[in-house]
Amino acid sequence: MSDSVLTLEDVTLRLDGNAGPVEILHGIDLTVRQGEAVGLVGPSGSGKSSLLMIMGGLERATSGKVIALGRDLTALDEDALALFRRDNMGVVFQSFHLIPTMTALENVATPLELAGHRDAFDRAAVELDAVGLKHRAEHYPSQLSGGEQQRVALARALAPRPAILLADEPTGNLDAATGASIVELLFGMARDRGSTLVMVTHAPELADRCDRVVPLADGRIAEADARRAAE
Repeated sequence: MSDSVLTLEDVTLRLDGNAGPVEILHGIDLTVRQGEAVGLVGPSGSGKSSLLMIMGGLERATSGKVIALGRDLTALDEDALALFRRDNMGVVFQSFHLIPTMTALENVATPLELAGHRDAFDRAAVELDAVGLKHRAEHYPSQLSGGEQQRVALARALAPRPAILLADEPTGNLDAATGASIVELLFGMARDRGSTLVMVTHAPELADRCDRVVPLADGRIAEADARRAAE
């Protein structure tokens, strides 16, 4: 795992709040290598989700560089970022973010269609089958349980075979048993598809499954892990 997939260099994030500018991230240096599963952990407000969004180009860093697969995301405009994410990244959110007016099959097929795959629906059906939801393909999100919705979201994120999979508290809205099944799918499918996984989590059992854990506190990588994060 010597190849760098994601590199952050002195990344900062400052957002405007009601009381003035708020410093969210301070000088983050981090390298994620191909095939790794990295867990971002820390208390609420430590900057975990903000860091993940910056990695995916969903939030702009105030300063510093974000290099993904050799591309400087900080130098790309919004259109170029969207194309880069489409072709290289999958994102799984805590709250699923499925399109309510589309069936499970249509939700999974959408990113494949946007990428120009003529067999989008065939591939989407294969991915739904992989997460055990072949029989729910024509159901809408409102007709699915929370665990089923997250399985659809996972299938959608991984259907394009992204090099990088970002997950923000993927089991946060699920009960323990359902969350455990999602964890097995998440790690298994990412491994089978060769995706590098970066995940925000509060759950110790998820962090323990990762190859490396990067703890954050007050918008900084915790000193004890700084060397491991930069190795």
